[in-house]
Amino acid sequence: MYKPFNATPILIFMVFLTSAQNTCSTFYPMTEGASYNYEQLNKKGKIEGTSSYTVTEVTSEAGNTQATMKITYMDGKGKNAMESDFSITCTTNGILIDFESLFPTQMRQQYDGMNMDMDLTGTDIELPNNLTVGQELADANITVTMNMGAMNMKMEVNTIDRKVIAKESVTTKAGTFDCFVIGSTTESKVMMSKQSFSDKIWLAPGIGLIKQESYSKNGKLMGSMELESYSK
Repeated sequence: MYKPFNATPILIFMVFLTSAQNTCSTFYPMTEGASYNYEQLNKKGKIEGTSSYTVTEVTSEAGNTQATMKITYMDGKGKNAMESDFSITCTTNGILIDFESLFPTQMRQQYDGMNMDMDLTGTDIELPNNLTVGQELADANITVTMNMGAMNMKMEVNTIDRKVIAKESVTTKAGTFDCFVIGSTTESKVMMSKQSFSDKIWLAPGIGLIKQESYSKNGKLMGSMELESYSK
């Protein structure tokens, strides 16, 4: 199953990138009420859930614009599987995604309810306004440390090798779009368990994230996400 949190570095990475009507960003929505709906597909192309992204608030301070995005994941039976929020800051060069946003709000609240001390550190995800094929993008990471009394647990997620690898056309239910394609590798470590997978995302200037595919370490497709509809 194509699980939202596993793909969040996705986050991932999830980089959900759409045009701002206030011209602040080429690839990120900074307009209240903008919404985007995606289908989540397994490796065979079967729909296993949906996700929606809505800009709930936009504020400006010290020359920067900040937007709050709400994410809702629904499973294949239409049940609300998870909700989260993340923050986007738009500067003169592009956008920054708050690294704490990579750890879902609902999961954070769950751990808080278990009386765990939790500490999050990391680097924000950067996306410049101007992209060119061959351009290398900065790495991103998040480290979550949880104190559970008698035991501590540490989770690390690193997104590396971010690069604009192509320009190509892609078609989904929302239409056909000319896109930049960004590739990256995500490495995660929880206790003694390590995982690695790669992502490709298709971004259309003026629209945003059109498609995302995740691949296992040996290059096999694990799942994908495609734009089904949008309103801005």
